Amino acid sequence: MVRLSFAGHAFDALAAGALFWPARRALLLADLHFEKASWFAQFGQMLPPYDTLETLAGIEAVVARTQPAEIWCLGDSFHDIGGCDRLSDEAQTRLRALTAASDWTWITGNHDRIVADHCGGQVIDEAVVDGLVLRHEADPRETRPELSGHFHPKLRVKLRGRGVSRRCFVATATKLILPAFGSLTGGLDAHHPEIVRAVGGGAEALIALEDRLLRFPLAA
Repeated sequence: MVRLSFAGHAFDALAAGALFWPARRALLLADLHFEKASWFAQFGQMLPPYDTLETLAGIEAVVARTQPAEIWCLGDSFHDIGGCDRLSDEAQTRLRALTAASDWTWITGNHDRIVADHCGGQVIDEAVVDGLVLRHEADPRETRPELSGHFHPKLRVKLRGRGVSRRCFVATATKLILPAFGSLTGGLDAHHPEIVRAVGGGAEALIALEDRLLRFPLAA
């Protein structure tokens, strides 16, 4: 974990793509996309059906490391509104254990706008927590400091002639976009015009390593 300051608050950025808020003992995750593989399978595209369990294992690991009192999921936690119904018995058991162990909040996204059975926790559209707006997709009109997901940002660079891609945070003085935490989520290049439009000028791509935070300016 490495320290990341945003809008007067201190966070710890994890290389796995999560964000920990020590002052609140809050863990923030974005874009889990549970049951994405099973959604594709319904339409004949057979992917290895292990994405949900792998994502749950990742959550369990960061929970064990940070011991949060609160967990905030910033939208698209399920790949579609029926995703919760398709969870295996093992996945449901592990997810319900996680939601029961903390104050868990699901913020809805464009993929899971309606979640009837969310395996514990509470469901809301967005929140304001200690002056920070928590929502799924960054709003270019928002002037308050804002934490969001949605874009699955990744930074793609060339290193010694080879292309390298790493999940990243995208930050300005008032906006912080988290990378997708799900195991089968892909990513949008941090330089993409839609990301730049969402956050405005002066943005940086931030790659969290275990011992440092790498910063790369993004062109407006």
